[in-house]
Amino acid sequence: MTIHVYNTLTRKKEKFVPIEAGKLKMYVCGPTVYNYIHIGNARPAIVFDMIRRYFLYRGYDVQYISNFTDVDDKLIKAAKELGEEVPEIAERFIEAYFEDTCALGVQKADHHPRVTETMPEIIEFVETLIEKGYAYEIEGDVYFKTKKFGEYGKLSDQSIEDLQLGSRIEVGQKKNDPLDFVLWKAAKPGEISWDSPWGKGRPGWHIECSAMVKKYLGETIDIHAGGQDLAFPHHENEIAQSEALTGKQMANYWLHNGYINIDNEKMSKSLGNFVLVHDIIQQHSPEAVRFFMLMAHYRSPINFNRELIESAKAGLDRIKTTVSNLEHRLESSADLGEADYWFSKVNELKERFIQEMDDDFNSANAISVLFDMAKLANTYLREQNTSKAVLETLIASFKEFADVLGITVTSEKQLLDEEIEALIEKRNEARKNRDFALADQIRDQLKEMNIILEDTAQGVRWKRV
Repeated sequence: MTIHVYNTLTRKKEKFVPIEAGKLKMYVCGPTVYNYIHIGNARPAIVFDMIRRYFLYRGYDVQYISNFTDVDDKLIKAAKELGEEVPEIAERFIEAYFEDTCALGVQKADHHPRVTETMPEIIEFVETLIEKGYAYEIEGDVYFKTKKFGEYGKLSDQSIEDLQLGSRIEVGQKKNDPLDFVLWKAAKPGEISWDSPWGKGRPGWHIECSAMVKKYLGETIDIHAGGQDLAFPHHENEIAQSEALTGKQMANYWLHNGYINIDNEKMSKSLGNFVLVHDIIQQHSPEAVRFFMLMAHYRSPINFNRELIESAKAGLDRIKTTVSNLEHRLESSADLGEADYWFSKVNELKERFIQEMDDDFNSANAISVLFDMAKLANTYLREQNTSKAVLETLIASFKEFADVLGITVTSEKQLLDEEIEALIEKRNEARKNRDFALADQIRDQLKEMNIILEDTAQGVRWKRV
């Protein structure tokens, strides 16, 4: 069996052929860290975490990079409003991002590069584009010559002529053509900035990912991914500047997840339906939120509401109850009963699970296989004589599938309240001593045990989820 993926670049499903056999280089656009992430940010984090897990399950050696935009207009605006420095705000919300996504079962990337740590590579990238005639400088701003890249629009399936109809130069911009986009911005008075050949300034949004991809994964990668809203102009611009620089294809496959609506309406602050992950996981099981997200195909739009989260939780609980019943029966089971028939049925379900996931990571259908496994297990549990080997195979298969999806189906030892309080106190001491690595380790340990921490004016509060 072979993995097939839907490639936004070709607008069709294709057989996945890695650049190097058995290896995967994958880059996923991360958030701009000026606030807590919303559920729209959570979907790509969950989806591409699941895809990464599946490639690992299928035996690939995966290099997974996901960035943080830790300086841009939104961060500068937030810094002015809060009377803080940009790095201070970025650091706070990077930590919050890890707390929220860890609760959602998202594993950290192999590396999370930041714009502020990639400045030399970004400046060198822009310099080379100027040398190659693809970019120009005007009064400290540097722009990319969009029309000089003949394939511009190939990802979003738009022609230069169509793009020109809707383009215009904003007030204050000095670029030569409305379609040209900024690579480097001259600093305004009081703004955070870096020295460059064009004076003090900072990068434009699009250039950061191109520089990071090249630095950490090379000139051509297997998969570049992100939310559907990034396909244009962000990913389109990445392709233009990267391929203009290297003369090579930037990524062989482009994957984009679908939008999220809130109660059948587009999520927006103006409509008052803006849902932060930080809030939702205080009210609902984070694992149920993840399960809900994966109950739809990643490219399909999702309608989000609290009733649907509770429905997802009920479905996940049914699976967990089945596994718990298997574990309970295992305690008193021996090597009894006919086994071959049941082994064959489990193998059939495993083949179906792989078949569904091989088909563009169809987690919705894969979850249906998980429910069918629960039906099979419940049927087996009605047998008078059960085989220990069959029970163990069923439990192992549930865990195998669940790990690919990033959920847990087996019961964990619950920490006692006093053990939790002792760990929190140990974490507080670590933070006082600036041993942030230990503090993060304790926080992650508690998250794995479904303990959520919340810093309040009265101290650290905790709850089970």
